[in-house]
Amino acid sequence: MGTLFVLLSGALQLYSFALIIYIFMSWFPGARESAFGSFLTKICEPYLEPFRKIIPPLGMIDFSPIVAIMVLYFARMYGVPVLFNWF
Repeated sequence: MGTLFVLLSGALQLYSFALIIYIFMSWFPGARESAFGSFLTKICEPYLEPFRKIIPPLGMIDFSPIVAIMVLYFARMYGVPVLFNWF
């Protein structure tokens, strides 16, 4: 059980890093059109889309990725330990 806890927690942290890289790629023109950028688009956009529907951008600033990363953080810090304490 401990190994599964570590793997799930690590996967959530890795996905958070992928989201952060994906967000920073928007600052560089053409970065999302690369092979790595299209890969990140395929794995990040399905998760970010529901947050973008709930939280509209304010001007040119999109706060939905920040909320999405916070949800992943709380899932990793509080959700995963609770899940594994039940077993």
